[in-house]
Amino acid sequence: MKHKLSTTLALVILTVALAAATARAQTVANGPYYAPPSWDQTIPCTSAANCPRFIVLSNMNSAAVLDRETGLVWERAPEALPRTQFLARSACNRLTLGTRKGWRLPTLQEMLTLFDGDPANTSSPRLPPGHPFINIQVESYWTSTFHENQGGAAVFLGNGNISFNGSAIENLQWCVRGASATTLLP
Repeated sequence: MKHKLSTTLALVILTVALAAATARAQTVANGPYYAPPSWDQTIPCTSAANCPRFIVLSNMNSAAVLDRETGLVWERAPEALPRTQFLARSACNRLTLGTRKGWRLPTLQEMLTLFDGDPANTSSPRLPPGHPFINIQVESYWTSTFHENQGGAAVFLGNGNISFNGSAIENLQWCVRGASATTLLP
């Protein structure tokens, strides 16, 4: 009887220990990097020293930037190699940054979230003050958005203008992770 009781007790202790070892803590609060993505929020940047909107992700070898305003993760230093929209999409799909895959071209709306339309901002390209991005050109960048009659959409970061280009036109690409997918404009 004593042996049976100690065996049962040992099994209970072993079961509890295994359950505790495999349990994962559930996080319910936002961590230091994560804001709930909300497209109606505005997180202002006034300088490189005071820009809570963008967080350079050290866990991705500082090669990616979280935009806390949208919840999107952007390449920190996109490649400055013009490509057709098809090849730009393929380059993003093949991209590995900080051991992470899952990159894509942004939608037109996502790309425009990086453009700063404030007339007081005369920087070139027109990105928010204090942004941590590197190697951003004053050029057009492909998006994943298509117009049914006019081809793929690109955004010029000099003035925020949108252009629709045929498949042979070459623009730059700036890859992103998270949120939306391709859009088709009517």
